[in-house]
Amino acid sequence: MDKKVAIITTHPIQYYAPLFKLLSKSIEVKVFYTWGTDSLQKFDPGFGKKVEWDIPLLEGYNYEFLENKSKEPGSHKFNGIVNPTIINKIEAYNPSFLLVIGWCYNSHLKVLRHFKGKIPIYFRGDSTLLGNEVAGYLTKVKTLIRRIVLLWVYKHVDKVFCVGSASNAYFRWVGFKESDIIFAPHSIDNNRFSVNYSDDAKQLREQLRILHEERILLFAGKLEPTKNPILLIQAFIDANTKALHLIFLGNGKQEEILKKIADNSNKREFIHFVDFQNQSMMPFWYNLSDVFCLTSKGETWGLVVNEAMVCGKAIIASDKVGCAEDLVQNEYNGWVFESGNQNELQQIFENIPSKDELFKMGERSKHIIENWSIEETASKMLKEWRGL
Repeated sequence: MDKKVAIITTHPIQYYAPLFKLLSKSIEVKVFYTWGTDSLQKFDPGFGKKVEWDIPLLEGYNYEFLENKSKEPGSHKFNGIVNPTIINKIEAYNPSFLLVIGWCYNSHLKVLRHFKGKIPIYFRGDSTLLGNEVAGYLTKVKTLIRRIVLLWVYKHVDKVFCVGSASNAYFRWVGFKESDIIFAPHSIDNNRFSVNYSDDAKQLREQLRILHEERILLFAGKLEPTKNPILLIQAFIDANTKALHLIFLGNGKQEEILKKIADNSNKREFIHFVDFQNQSMMPFWYNLSDVFCLTSKGETWGLVVNEAMVCGKAIIASDKVGCAEDLVQNEYNGWVFESGNQNELQQIFENIPSKDELFKMGERSKHIIENWSIEETASKMLKEWRGL
């Protein structure tokens, strides 16, 4: 019998769709989307609007949207994913093995429990232990309870595909032996971002009235507390810099306060706010910038860093960004600073090198990210499955 894989995940996203398409060229795949068809046009509270991606997410692979009976459908809560037919649907497909992406949903946990010992179960997730080191009795108690729950959950999983170093540490913490942890890098479709958009970037620069010789810091994402954009703007304002601009690309809960901070500063002309841009436009904005910034208080990975690196950009990331350990090398292709440390971030801004040096750092980013591709991820998964 030809080997078949059933993939269980909530909804189509721009990062996984290309991987599913690539896998389908070498092995029979069926993706079961558990959120239902409503996920195609979902309201994203982080951006404060309905988000419908403008790149194809359902081409080149077999999939099925399952009926979701949840009273509040969505990936925001455990009972947001309730699929009464999921077990029957998977059994009818008769897969050789399962790949479950994310466990903290009613149906996903049901799948793990039902098929344990019947079909080899693989798991994919990007959780980390970053932030677990916070002191305090209550925090330690919560961490202990969390670990007990996770040890039980992951007993229903045979092997895991980890996305990087921080992910590997997490899976060892929840009970997996090193032999059951397979590295399959967190990746994007590098080809889509590797096109040279310098002419388009030049037009954007002119629209923003930023001179060619001036350097640009870019933040792209939801303007929300966990991303810590307030730390970013305050460090930028307080830093002693010249010919340095900051662009906030996106919308979110903290947009108004960020604009007020900018308006009340002496650097208003150097701070720019741009509304949410869809996927097809993102390569243009990366190409416009010189340095990409991700200042999150907690970020399991940060695939926007992958995107920026493919576009040849230097990176500034907090040490609570999951990808920082693997992708950002201090003074080589970027800088890693202590999360929440405004003074350290200010010093980085004040010592941002010339555009020529930033270009060299960006070239190093491109070299590093070459091996963090969906081709490499698919290769690691296929090697594991074909060996069963």
